[in-house]
Parts: sequence; C-alpha cells; structure tokens
Amino acid sequence: MRYAFDILGVSDVLYLFGQQQLAQQKPQTGIEYIGSYQCTLDATLASVEDISQRRSWNVSEVVDIVVNFWMRNADAVSYWKQELDRAGESNLLVSRIADIHSFKHNLETLFGE
Repeated sequence: MRYAFDILGVSDVLYLFGQQQLAQQKPQTGIEYIGSYQCTLDATLASVEDISQRRSWNVSEVVDIVVNFWMRNADAVSYWKQELDRAGESNLLVSRIADIHSFKHNLETLFGE
C-alpha cells in the first residue's frame, strides 16, 4: 500500500478536537488527521506510528513517507514551525496521513466524479 503525508496548517486545539469527533461519526476512511504541539520530526513520527499500528498500516513505509516529506520540504516545515510558534500554546500543527487509495477516493467524492 502507498501513503501520502502533508502538513495542513495550524489549528486551535478545541477546533481540531471537534472535527475529530465529527469524523468518528462517519464511516471509517483511510485518512487520519494528527495534531502535535511541536513541529518536529520526532513528534510527528510518534503520532504517525501510533496510527499506523492501530490501522495495521505498514509502519516502516509510513515512517519513510514522513521522513521523506520532512527532508524534501524543509522550507515548508520551517514555515509551519514559525506559524505554530506565533499561534501560541493553545494551537496544534495539523497533518494528514492517508493511504493513497482512500485519499484518491475521498477527492473524487468531493469533486463528484
């Protein structure tokens, strides 16, 4: 299985919590959103590894995707680190990890194809 990872932005803790509650009421998808108080590779990997094990995803492939994102997008990571620092303590860095098939299906559904 192939995976996709991206940093989406910075969000208030309560907003992200509310969105996750709504997502749990919907049928399970292969897309997960994670929040972290720190914009570090270690913090992100810890969250992603937990999700991967719970979903029976290939943990090493998911870790590779995240590490590759971090290495290839240093400017974006730096930008989001600054934004998280500016936003204050009640905010999280929000990222998305998904299996490619579910991600593609979700996009097609959004666009009505």
